[in-house]
Amino acid sequence: MATQVAGARSAKEIVFEWEGKDRAGKIVRGETRASGENQVQVMLRRQGITVTNIKKRRMRSGRKITPKDISIFTRQLATMMKAGVPLLQSFDIVARGNPNPSVTKLLNDIRADVETGTSLASAFRKHPMQFNALYCNLVEAGEAAGILEDLLDRLAVYLEKTEAIKSKIKSALMYPTAVVIVSIVVIAVIMIFVIPAFKEVFNSFGADLPGPTLFVIAMSEFFVKWWWALLIFGGGGIFFFMQSWKRSKKVQIFMDRLLLKLPIFGELIDKSIVARWTRTLSTMFAAGVPLVESLDSVGGASGNYVYEAATQKIQTEVSTGTSLTAAMTNANVFPSMVLQMTAIGEESGALDHMLGKAADFYEAEVDEMVAGLSSLMEPLIIVFLGTIIGGIVVAMYLPIFKLGAVV
Repeated sequence: MATQVAGARSAKEIVFEWEGKDRAGKIVRGETRASGENQVQVMLRRQGITVTNIKKRRMRSGRKITPKDISIFTRQLATMMKAGVPLLQSFDIVARGNPNPSVTKLLNDIRADVETGTSLASAFRKHPMQFNALYCNLVEAGEAAGILEDLLDRLAVYLEKTEAIKSKIKSALMYPTAVVIVSIVVIAVIMIFVIPAFKEVFNSFGADLPGPTLFVIAMSEFFVKWWWALLIFGGGGIFFFMQSWKRSKKVQIFMDRLLLKLPIFGELIDKSIVARWTRTLSTMFAAGVPLVESLDSVGGASGNYVYEAATQKIQTEVSTGTSLTAAMTNANVFPSMVLQMTAIGEESGALDHMLGKAADFYEAEVDEMVAGLSSLMEPLIIVFLGTIIGGIVVAMYLPIFKLGAVV
């Protein structure tokens, strides 16, 4: 029996491209999923289509599925279901229109599961790398309450806002990171190629060189001699650190705490986490998911160990009868405005609405900070580059300024 089920599922993954003529003699083309060519011909014959050509569709290797892909898919699915398009047909439309073959295969797999009677939430849970617990819990709540299209719409809004915040944080960090990398390359080129040329000229002077010039020449000699070691150890160190950050829990905890303490950027990251935390809890609570169960997904969605640990503490206190406001206050990580709005929401019975308002406020704060950082970083970076590169240039031209005295 298990073999038959496995065979049926693998058969559903085969997609055939066909070409034929309808009853009016018009040439038609399309795609059909079936277990074999004979089944495709039978299905099309019943529709009055005479098949002239049929072949298996080659599955192209697609790029990795990103959270943005899932966000776009959720919005498309929500839009079509609100328009009254049946679920299976909605999956077909989205899968065919997606430019990423990996997403197309994923959606076809989910559709095949749903077609055999599996619930949509259970079908999503088979792909935890793309659909986290929060996503699956909201879909399950929507299916149970019969409001799947509304929940998908809420989920699409949540994913879009979350991706927007991530994009803004990345854009704020991208500019200084790019400038620092370019400045390192420029300094390396100057040290390895330009300074040695100046050194040969200065050696012909036969005079003592100023201290700053000697220091820059010594740095250049070190670069020329050990550039390969710097490249290996520098690149290897960065790679090792990034892998440790990705795989080691201790390094992740250390970096999550450090990021919140960074000057300027720490505040930006903190506000983005608060916005994501409140938006997640608002979405879960509005979907009818119980508060204690909602907090399970909220901690992981925050993306930071400090807030994840605080959420676990809040969940424990709430499960023993403590109010959400009191538990959040005891966690000692949330701004006073969030605590006040949570208290008002609990008293008025509109907790999801007040948390949504808090999320809106902090998302707007992130927008303003990103805009401010962009204008602030430019002069700071100019000063940084001017100090380093300008210092090197001045050090190398000091002997030339004294050229008359030397001669």
